[in-house]
Amino acid sequence: MTKFTGAVLFTAFISLTSFTSPAIKTVKLTKGKSGIIKTADTKRKIKIASFKVDNESSKLTWAAKKATGDHNGEVKISNGNFSIENNTLKGGSFDIDLNTITDADLTDQAQNEKLVSTLKSETFFNTEKFPKANLVINSATKTSGNQYDVKGKLTIKGITNDVSFPATVAVNGKKLTASAKITVDRTKYDIKFRSKNFFENLGDKVIYDDFDLNVNLTANAQ
Repeated sequence: MTKFTGAVLFTAFISLTSFTSPAIKTVKLTKGKSGIIKTADTKRKIKIASFKVDNESSKLTWAAKKATGDHNGEVKISNGNFSIENNTLKGGSFDIDLNTITDADLTDQAQNEKLVSTLKSETFFNTEKFPKANLVINSATKTSGNQYDVKGKLTIKGITNDVSFPATVAVNGKKLTASAKITVDRTKYDIKFRSKNFFENLGDKVIYDDFDLNVNLTANAQ
């Protein structure tokens, strides 16, 4: 082999190894304070925060209809939190204390107390056995601005079903506000009292299956 030929082959070998074997980069993820994750190559930051619901400044109301009218009232959230990533809603979990349920439309005290007692009884929520309901947010897709399509699980009387609803969630520094309207089919949770889908000849005694939960929450960063 001539010196010239050897030089050509050596140059070709160097060229092939240079252009056909890309370098492999190892990226190390490190988690610092406040849940910030840094990558060595891009230095991209992911800020994860938890916001705890302020029970005193938050409000959860309910509304239900029957053939001859409607009722509405309030119920308290006993514990709740939102999971936020880079100011975007990612998840959450909320416990509802069903023993705090009240009625707001009946002015007669006896009728008011009777309705609340019925709601707490085995006929409806059976709060002695199931004192709490629970809502878990599994996913939230931002549609525009502070608007989200939320999907999750709602548990009432030990029965869990999928729920989906639009919500507005805004983060401003260490404060979070959220509002939503959740429509619930009570019969999916074994609350069938006076439902026309399970009882016949109810006439004007019918209570409609759906009721609404109107959510207005305030939460603080932890």
